[in-house]
Amino acid sequence: MTGANRTRALRAAAIGAAAALVAGLGVAAAAGPASASSTDDMLVSGETASSSNMRLLQNLPKRGAFEPVGAFNSDLAFQGDYAFAGNYNGFTVYDIKNPRRTKEVVQVVCPGSQNDITVQGDLMFLSVDSRRTDDTCNSGAATGAQSASGDYWEGIRIFDISNPAAPVYLKSVETNCGSHTHTLVPTDDGETIYVYVSSYSPSVNVARCQPPHDAISIVEVPVDEPTAAEVVSVPVLFPEGGLIERTQGCHDITAYPEKDLAAGACMGEGVIMDISDPVNPVVLDRVADTENFAFWHSATFNNDATSVVFTDELGGGGGATCNPTVGPNKGANAIFELAEDGTMDFASYYKIPREQASTENCVAHNGSLIPTRGTDVMVQAWYQGGISLYDFTDPANPTEFAWFDRGPVSDASLVLGGSWSAYYYDGYIFSNDIQQGFDVFEVRDRRVASAKAGKYAEDFNPQTQPSF
Repeated sequence: MTGANRTRALRAAAIGAAAALVAGLGVAAAAGPASASSTDDMLVSGETASSSNMRLLQNLPKRGAFEPVGAFNSDLAFQGDYAFAGNYNGFTVYDIKNPRRTKEVVQVVCPGSQNDITVQGDLMFLSVDSRRTDDTCNSGAATGAQSASGDYWEGIRIFDISNPAAPVYLKSVETNCGSHTHTLVPTDDGETIYVYVSSYSPSVNVARCQPPHDAISIVEVPVDEPTAAEVVSVPVLFPEGGLIERTQGCHDITAYPEKDLAAGACMGEGVIMDISDPVNPVVLDRVADTENFAFWHSATFNNDATSVVFTDELGGGGGATCNPTVGPNKGANAIFELAEDGTMDFASYYKIPREQASTENCVAHNGSLIPTRGTDVMVQAWYQGGISLYDFTDPANPTEFAWFDRGPVSDASLVLGGSWSAYYYDGYIFSNDIQQGFDVFEVRDRRVASAKAGKYAEDFNPQTQPSF
């Protein structure tokens, strides 16, 4: 979801298109294992359902400044015994040493949507993609006049988390068009972290986000002197423009440093990059899908980097698009086989098989690879479509084998909600639900049994893929 004022018009148009797409929705049977099979079987607000091999262990509801409906929970990052959870109004640190008894450590109020979050060593990074009056945690939303004059700030905030119970704000780095999401690319020697900043939707009415904006910003962070962080490169990925008109920068980038690769979901297209020189990424291949993909949102490699999954956030994440009217290929994943030279060949689409109500925003969103042995298995959030685990070892035939679903936030109207991010970490699945809070799940299935044999040996930011 967008947090920038300037992107609201774009997303509103996308949501409007999705609403038009589902107008006159006729709810019918949905194919798929153990799914709701008719209108009578659909979940209502307050109900939950799941496959027999997946269960919710704990839910920690939003509270305080994060409790309002408009204070959306966003992305997650992990380090040791802690989970770091973004929220449009700040972030929360959770102690997950015993996942069945997860507890809140600290909540930090620091508004600046989306507050997309990552961690590396003693440092934490937050993305701010809404123009603020200044870079502090006490800032307010900038006015249209301030946006036009340049009297505003947006970009990356850096915190010291050497004591996770008492984060300290260290430094801000302004980036053109803000930071909708970001991705960490650490150097092998651990001395430097490069932050790939994704942003989009330029406007002639915004001083430092003028069109065209076909670039990303790269911030260099010296680990021993993070207050010296600065933008060192603004590579233009599309010097001749996008494959289609709506490519205007990138929404999200997933890096696979061990393979020197990155996959960019760049609004109108999917991109594979060589990042062997992290300051100067080189585009290897680009693909577009004008028939079924509306908004290229995020990406995930398999462990061998022989395939890549791109997500389509049809309707900007605000539409009810998991129904027979929209069908199985829109608002879905697109799985591509990936050759050694970085070129892609389309293999299949994957979308959850359960039909959702017309008051549930549902579309492909954030997920991660599960470190299984010899197979490609992924867990993924689908907003109010819930959480899905599926096997895409055969890229042409992805198969779901576990799922969890809540009923709609409201039976009467569409309230933005559901799982924003669902990731596997050290034997459990953690989800940040936009409205319901922080969830902990357990899956007992032979397809993920091998993953439980080990633990992550380092920080885990799902958009910076480790090699298993």
